[in-house]
Amino acid sequence: MPSQTVVVGSKVGLHARPASLLVKAAGGSGLSVTVGKPGEKAVNAASLLSVLALGVKNGDSVEITVADGDNSDSVLAQLVEIVATDHDE
Repeated sequence: MPSQTVVVGSKVGLHARPASLLVKAAGGSGLSVTVGKPGEKAVNAASLLSVLALGVKNGDSVEITVADGDNSDSVLAQLVEIVATDHDE
């Protein structure tokens, strides 16, 4: 299962718009995706409530893990880009 740690770029962290973009992309990928702070319990990245409950702020690091599949590497790259981008500008 490919995974990557990424620093959250949005000023509001993984809240509101950035979280909804992540959840939509994770849910639409067709693969099981988890997200969480390194060393802590990861949650289902397709669940908005679970992602918001992480309380991730700007500058925090999160680890995204994608289940093995035909396009798992490209899904991971897309999700990393969503998390690293400041969507609040």
